[in-house]
Amino acid sequence: MIVAEHPIGRIGTADDVAKAILYFASDDSSWTTGAVLVLDGGASTK
Repeated sequence: MIVAEHPIGRIGTADDVAKAILYFASDDSSWTTGAVLVLDGGASTK
């Protein structure tokens, strides 16, 4: 994918994915059930 065409202007990093994993592993997500989190920086909305 060409970065300039990406909705947020950059390609995701391992740190981006790690932050999502940490959210689901934390108490902050205790009320989240049955969620599917798409980690594509908005690319699937194009």
